[in-house]
Amino acid sequence: MHGGVAFFDKLENLIERAKETIHLQIYIYAADETGQRITDALIRAALRGVKVFLLLDGYASRSLPDEWMMAIKKSGIYFRWFEPILRSSRFYIGRRMHHKIFVADGLYGLVGGINISNHYNDLPEKPAWMDWAVFVKGEVSTELHNRCAQMWFRGFQKSAHLTSMRTGQIMDTDCFIRVRINDWVQNRNQISRSYLEMFHRAKSNITIMSSYFLPGQVFRKNLRLAAKRGVRIKIILTKISDVAIAKAAERFFYPWLLRNNIEIYEYRKKVLHGKMATYDRQWVTVGSYNFNNISTYASVELNLDVLSQPFANQVDKEFEEIIERDCDPITAESFMKETSFLDTFIHRLAYESVRLIFFLFTFYFKKEKT
Repeated sequence: MHGGVAFFDKLENLIERAKETIHLQIYIYAADETGQRITDALIRAALRGVKVFLLLDGYASRSLPDEWMMAIKKSGIYFRWFEPILRSSRFYIGRRMHHKIFVADGLYGLVGGINISNHYNDLPEKPAWMDWAVFVKGEVSTELHNRCAQMWFRGFQKSAHLTSMRTGQIMDTDCFIRVRINDWVQNRNQISRSYLEMFHRAKSNITIMSSYFLPGQVFRKNLRLAAKRGVRIKIILTKISDVAIAKAAERFFYPWLLRNNIEIYEYRKKVLHGKMATYDRQWVTVGSYNFNNISTYASVELNLDVLSQPFANQVDKEFEEIIERDCDPITAESFMKETSFLDTFIHRLAYESVRLIFFLFTFYFKKEKT
């Protein structure tokens, strides 16, 4: 489903229906109208006896006011920061929890790229940023529950009321789903491998929607090889970015993409924050993973891979409608015409700056022993 009113209506409804446990793990949680709406729903759940576990990133959600924290703790919500700034036993500058996961009772789940903030909601005269989430139920939700429990209790003794549930990946006879995790520190790079599988297996087409598209060397090589063997590759990127330096660095890659016959489309309506890809009308991945080295080597990410022809057809159709209705195609001729020498210099400078930022974010990392 799209972000905006549909997502937050669904999220609130699932919170109201929860009977035993709720896990909500979010990168950005804002103290605005949308954040207050979801907070109120979580408090109501906790007051009626649901065990609510709220895990927020200690960097991205650090601006939440003290009054907000007091209110949720008073209601009985279990609250923790993921690696609080300057208070972590492992001070990894770039290692953030980038999850956007909700699970109720180990039965129903929402996974995508949507944070709890007005930016992702439809408000009067302020439509939501373009983003996506997938609603799941059944065994895959049990696996999501267990993943959330592992994140919550890491370094703590487990409580008796939250034991592991039986896991599985088959949702029904026609739809196979697998939970994919990237956490380089813990030697897990499943989402990166999913993308590499896509590049290797695709026969006809690949479409990638990405909010901060800065592919590393390995991904660039595999993009080029897939295009070379005749796979039609479309990249949907944002025209309006919330991070100006990232957009300028992204445009540094445009000449390379175009030289390799990879199509570029810029979404022009609002900020595009979605992170989703599909190939050959049979497979889709959606979640928190950005197509860059921060997601590959720094952040803790979670995606769902869905093997389902009907679902992939639906996603492909929506992608095609978005391209046709809301995107500007970027060609070699148009890009050259609209890009001055100064623009080229700025793109290169932004790219080198972002590379330095990526290096600094991952410089202090060491993998944990397994």
